[in-house]
Amino acid sequence: MESLVDGNHTAVTGFILLGLTEDPTLRVILFMVILCIYLVTISGNLSTIILIRISSQLHHPMYFFLSHLALADVGYSSSVTPNIVNFLVERHTISCHGCAIQLGSAVFFGTVECFLLAAMAYDRFVAICNPLLYSTKMSTQVCNQLFSVAYVGGFLNASSFTISFFSLSFCGPNQVNHFFCDFAPLVKLSCSDVSIPAVVPSFSAGSIIVVTVFVIAVSYIYILITILKMRSTEGRHKAFSTCTSHITAVTLFYGTITFIYVLPKSSYSTDQNKVVSVFYMVVIPMLNPLIYSLRNNEIKGALKRQLDRKIFS
Repeated sequence: MESLVDGNHTAVTGFILLGLTEDPTLRVILFMVILCIYLVTISGNLSTIILIRISSQLHHPMYFFLSHLALADVGYSSSVTPNIVNFLVERHTISCHGCAIQLGSAVFFGTVECFLLAAMAYDRFVAICNPLLYSTKMSTQVCNQLFSVAYVGGFLNASSFTISFFSLSFCGPNQVNHFFCDFAPLVKLSCSDVSIPAVVPSFSAGSIIVVTVFVIAVSYIYILITILKMRSTEGRHKAFSTCTSHITAVTLFYGTITFIYVLPKSSYSTDQNKVVSVFYMVVIPMLNPLIYSLRNNEIKGALKRQLDRKIFS
């Protein structure tokens, strides 16, 4: 499966993922930890989606965005977490097509999350800075347009990575020093010219990060100015409290992807790259439903009402 001889070259048809560690004991421990995290991720995010769907008091744009964010987290985590089997087997192989699917799905859901976080920042901007126009500026039509931008943007970015991957030629080593098919270590294994295939996805991903960060930054600058102009301390606290969960999620997500995709590769090791990748692809999808539920009184209230209804029905 791993290679085919073609003339004087060996064409690679599959890859070996080296995983996080070679220590058998540590591999089993990591398997158990990541499996538990994954189960919490799936149950937490699906519970968020179901709660928002069945609770009429949560049928507002902010919670529609949150339900789509939860769906993106499920897809994002599921695109790589099944590779936890790497930690129980010495070698885990994956075909070229399987690698492309994994890479594309991870990029797709990660990009959708970027756009959704930007859309949620815009939603908070409208709610705090233009509350009287909220129903107009955040109508169902506007929300659907923002969802369309998120998913189309995710598809286009994933396509740029997938097409660039298939434009690479692999004829030498096929051991990927990672726990999933990340693009950077795959480029290192290529025996063909990587100038264009490496630049196109970097430009695509970089543009999306810059645009979404710009939207988030501008939204919060206006939000901060509006809050500082409020005379009521209670009003300031209430306005700021509606943003804390989103600010926390944005800081965690963009902080880690900045480490991976913006900082020079020479500034960190491959092992550090793996640890940070586990954090933003496995841990953050688990934390998001906890961040939004623990800091949001409406979600906690809706959950309490649903539980009371089940208990006393």
